[in-house]
Amino acid sequence: MSRLDSFIRRMMAQRDILDHICDSVKELEGPVIELGLGNGRTYDHLRERFPERRIIAFDRAVGSYKSSTPHPENLVIGEIRDTTQRFLGINAALVHADIGTGYDEKDAVTLTWLPDLAAALLAPHGIVASGLELNHPLLEQLPLPASVKPGRYFLYRRVE
Repeated sequence: MSRLDSFIRRMMAQRDILDHICDSVKELEGPVIELGLGNGRTYDHLRERFPERRIIAFDRAVGSYKSSTPHPENLVIGEIRDTTQRFLGINAALVHADIGTGYDEKDAVTLTWLPDLAAALLAPHGIVASGLELNHPLLEQLPLPASVKPGRYFLYRRVE
């Protein structure tokens, strides 16, 4: 599969998952957390789906289109592992984490802290959608929409 086809499938999976969980997230209180703003495509999609919800985006640097960049009070720049620490316990309804690199050794380092971080940011019964598989005792894997190939993206609910 070409890298272009892989990217397209990943983006389709991401969109389909976010649309699939939209109603469940709307039933929960709390902000939406976007780990990895990138160029702002997913942030823009989340903003459309949750127009009344606070969405806080984290990234190492601003690389988003101006129209897809959060207001300064909802944009946190720096190393995600470090900058999220002051938000632990925020009781997010949704954490979206698309911070995988595609390099197994780099993603293995991220996976030493991302599962704990996602669980600590979520409210009880909050949902996390991730491009990386998150193994954590407080995260229960949820079924994917039929359009998403297993292993392409991952979906969890915090159990407590």
